[in-house]
Amino acid sequence: MAFTIHQFFKLSVKYLPVITLIITVLPLPVKAATFLVNERALLGGNDQVDWGSLGKVFNPSAPDFSVFLPNSFSVTSQGGLGLDVNITPAKNPQITPPFIFQTLPPPGIRTNFAQGDFILFGGINPAGFQPLPPGSSDPRTQGNGEPLSISFAQPVYGAGTQIAVDISNLEVETFINAFDSSNNLLGSFSVPSTSSLALDNSAVFLGVRSDTANISRLVFSSSAPQYALAINQVSIVAAPEPNLTLAILVFGISGVVLKLRQRHWLNNS
Repeated sequence: MAFTIHQFFKLSVKYLPVITLIITVLPLPVKAATFLVNERALLGGNDQVDWGSLGKVFNPSAPDFSVFLPNSFSVTSQGGLGLDVNITPAKNPQITPPFIFQTLPPPGIRTNFAQGDFILFGGINPAGFQPLPPGSSDPRTQGNGEPLSISFAQPVYGAGTQIAVDISNLEVETFINAFDSSNNLLGSFSVPSTSSLALDNSAVFLGVRSDTANISRLVFSSSAPQYALAINQVSIVAAPEPNLTLAILVFGISGVVLKLRQRHWLNNS
């Protein structure tokens, strides 16, 4: 018996959920590649975390030590992705806990991030709380430059941030390591970095991108851990939600079926 377009349409509609499920769960033959990205625009982020969203900003002109952060805390991205942040405690007990500040001209804190950026800072010797007037030399205050890790609630395609080390006019190496959900190292990269107090957005961007959503954790560090590590907003290339992927597949299959039915109508009109 001949298999008509009408019968095909009825079967397609009947078994559409099964077809969609099979397409969704079948593994695709993808070979993952992980690579360094050193410009924010090239990362192609579709989500981000701005540290000002935590609502705890240190003001050097009116210090409020209650805004200090624990070494481990959680934050949610603008797109609703959960992140766990862990800053390894400093070995020096005189170093403060981590905190967030906004980089601004004096009496604010100057950096080589963009003016107005909110900065996540590892911690510093309290002597470093005094903002420096223009023309002042860097006192090279000791701080917490121990590794800073960011874990994602769902694996992502990529993420990155601008990074600086709290010491001017000294080139250091800054590092980024990417891990998957099984703690396998996906890639390890580094770039030279020189900090300043110029407020000129020259802090280097350090990011990692993959062609699959397999990045679960990033770890940032530097070759000078005796000086505090600082990062600004984190750009993220988030994976689409599973429900969204399913909806796209359903829509695509339904479209194919509808076109076949329309062609049947035209051929019999």
